[in-house]
Amino acid sequence: MTVSDNDIQDSNNKPALAFFGKMLTFSRLHFNTDDLAAIETQLTNSLSNKSSNIPVLIDSDVEQDLSALVELLWSWGLQPIGVVTGVLDSQALELRLAIFPSDGKRIERIVPNKTATAQTRKISESQNTASASTDATSNNETVTDAVVPTEHITSLIYDQMLRSGQSLNHVGGDLILTNSVNNGAEAITDNSLHVYGRAQGRLVAGATGDKDARIFCQVFNPSLVSVAGTYCLRDNLPEHVIDKSVQVRFVEDEGLVFTVMDDA
Repeated sequence: MTVSDNDIQDSNNKPALAFFGKMLTFSRLHFNTDDLAAIETQLTNSLSNKSSNIPVLIDSDVEQDLSALVELLWSWGLQPIGVVTGVLDSQALELRLAIFPSDGKRIERIVPNKTATAQTRKISESQNTASASTDATSNNETVTDAVVPTEHITSLIYDQMLRSGQSLNHVGGDLILTNSVNNGAEAITDNSLHVYGRAQGRLVAGATGDKDARIFCQVFNPSLVSVAGTYCLRDNLPEHVIDKSVQVRFVEDEGLVFTVMDDA
């Protein structure tokens, strides 16, 4: 029996799968011991129930019986999705768990030089027009930029408004939005993020751990802002930065630092 390409698609000729870019929030558990009894005791003191269903990353300074640790976490309602790269890498591969980069490191990236960062790439007007027309029929569109080879690190300029339900992802350079980001939309980049319109929605810079990444907004009022994995929700933002021209950066031992650029 011969299986054609069409056999993997449904009657509406839709592909069997599609990749979408979404920012997920998860907790990172840091372990200093392999003593499962001590770990369970602390879980008992820290968690009020066993049904939180919180996705977690395992970050360990010491060798662990990873399989036993994963079972323990699951028994407490936590959902291990991977490990931070280190002493548990080989066990994670055997268990088919994801391996995430450690702080300050990027996935398949090199530090850009002056020549590389001077290059920019712009989404064509025809593509933007097509994207805008799609909004009329879809409320859950993802605009995803392909991974850029390390030898061609570029920035991305996007001229259209980022509407609710849209997710714009860019790997390989700064993401520059000349228009606004609406509530319910998200802009994500592994470098710095620039928004020259009204910045609402979810704003993420340094998505793969770059602590030097920054966010620059002309009118700052996001539902979530994140730099290098450290995030802040709208309710916790300093009131004096709302609707101002703002720079956001990560500072070790301080977390996110918000600066009104008019006052700088």
